[in-house]
Amino acid sequence: MNYELFIAKRIIAGKKYKNSISSPIIKIAITAIALGIMIMLIAVATASGLQTKIRDKMAGFKGHVQVVNYDNNNSDVSTTPIAIEQDFYPEFKNIEGIKNVQIFASKGGILRTDTDFEGIVFKGVSTDYDWTLFKEYLVEGKLPDFRQPRTKEVLLSQTVMSRLQLKLNDTIAATFLKTTSSKLPSNRKYIISGIYNSGFAQFDKNMMIGDIREVQKLNKWTENQVGGFEVVLDNFDDIEAKGDEIYSEIGATLNSKTILDLYPTVFDWIKLFDNNVWFIIGIMILIAGINMITALLVLILERVQMIGILKALGSHNSSIRKIFLYNASYLILKGLFWGNMIGLSIIGIQYFFKIITLDPETYYVAVMPVHISIGAILALNIGTLVLCFLMLIIPSYIITKINPSKSIKFA
Repeated sequence: MNYELFIAKRIIAGKKYKNSISSPIIKIAITAIALGIMIMLIAVATASGLQTKIRDKMAGFKGHVQVVNYDNNNSDVSTTPIAIEQDFYPEFKNIEGIKNVQIFASKGGILRTDTDFEGIVFKGVSTDYDWTLFKEYLVEGKLPDFRQPRTKEVLLSQTVMSRLQLKLNDTIAATFLKTTSSKLPSNRKYIISGIYNSGFAQFDKNMMIGDIREVQKLNKWTENQVGGFEVVLDNFDDIEAKGDEIYSEIGATLNSKTILDLYPTVFDWIKLFDNNVWFIIGIMILIAGINMITALLVLILERVQMIGILKALGSHNSSIRKIFLYNASYLILKGLFWGNMIGLSIIGIQYFFKIITLDPETYYVAVMPVHISIGAILALNIGTLVLCFLMLIIPSYIITKINPSKSIKFA
């Protein structure tokens, strides 16, 4: 029989324990544990949610890896065509973990109405395009149908629609400059078949999605010439390794760039979230540990007479310490239980009801995203339990200093 655990259970269940002087301090310690794990869960969920949502949005607009001509063109506009016949298209045969390879071509232009105009980048895509992002953020209408011999349907963002005071199914006039300055611009008309709102202001403010054949005609390219290839990966965490593998598989005249290379400032910024989360976790565990140390010392001092009696009956210091460590572990688990209940409830409310909103100009998202895995929840709970328990081992040594004869004398 584990008599240390038995005595610890009797102390916890006893009425005197609940009405003792230490009761308020114990409640404060439990509250500190609950608040700590709640804040840690929310911090991890929001940081992971922002990182995941931002990188997924960027991959939706640009793919994880872009294969383009090896030149000095750093703009979003395709200037030099690439032959569509490549060994890696429509799939990389020697590289695993690639979800899709899709063609694209981009052209800069201006959308015009009777009263206003707006600069845009017309991104032409084809039937192989991964529409996962736009299906999620399509707020009205439908995706363009590229199965037709020719389609004038385009997707525009809610931002551009609002600026130009347009509505779904409107016909919009677009002007595109020729590569040769002496030639007159090309004028085209397109039908707005769908409206999207990704919350990513950097792309929403000027991105129009349509048929790649339109861009090919504007640039006087053949149907076998494209602006580049976008590679979508199964796992974002493999992006650097896959980027190197893709680079080694393409031709010498081509170059591959990951979205980490294309937008380094954005990804450096979201990496800072990890530092903030680790700081919050460290502070919360320290605060919880200090409160638990205080509670443990009060519990020990309140039961000095009991400790003296147990020692007089032959109990070892290690056994008595186990009693109080069992007791403290119960308090930690109780705090973890309530902290998880409250923290996960808050995360769930934000996930389903999207109460907290953000400025997309600053955070690249309109609503605070949350994402947390079972592994992260378990790691936080086990880590908090273990670290707080370890912090209690040293203070429990005070039991070895208690003299049985002196403590029993005042019983």
